[in-house]
Amino acid sequence: MLYQSERLTYRYITMQDLEDMYDLDSNPLVHKYLGKKPVSTRAQSEAIIKDLIQQYETYNLGRVAVIRKSDNAFLGWSGLKYETVVREEFNYYDIGYRLKEAHWGQGYATESAVASLKYGFEQLQFEKIGGAAEIEHVVSNHILQKIGLKKGEQFVFDNTECNWYELSKEEYRG
Repeated sequence: MLYQSERLTYRYITMQDLEDMYDLDSNPLVHKYLGKKPVSTRAQSEAIIKDLIQQYETYNLGRVAVIRKSDNAFLGWSGLKYETVVREEFNYYDIGYRLKEAHWGQGYATESAVASLKYGFEQLQFEKIGGAAEIEHVVSNHILQKIGLKKGEQFVFDNTECNWYELSKEEYRG
């Protein structure tokens, strides 16, 4: 376990999570605001997990499994990653979350995002954390603002209008 919050624990994702990752990323509703490209094979999910493992090894950081304490259920993933693709003009530490549809609307994304900020600023000592959400993704935009990220400019990624958010360590502490 890397860290925890009131109802959740967070750990690295491994190949033992293949079925859960496939269940998560094969749902078209989960990918509605992620380019509408859900996975269709377990091999695609395996490649995603291999990429996550590579991020852990390269950056000592990456998205982590969100596990509910009460029953050890895999709810999805959350956490921070070193983002080098989304913003062409700069790289940044990105906050993100993705949950299985059955766990939407229960506060888990917000709880995991708050825990990720705490981990990033207090444990990893990051100076700034950023985030992006498609303009149309009302829930994700709401969560990023709710956890304290400040809305910045709009930008285009993958032919889609997105909102940019960021929070500095000073703002987090304040």
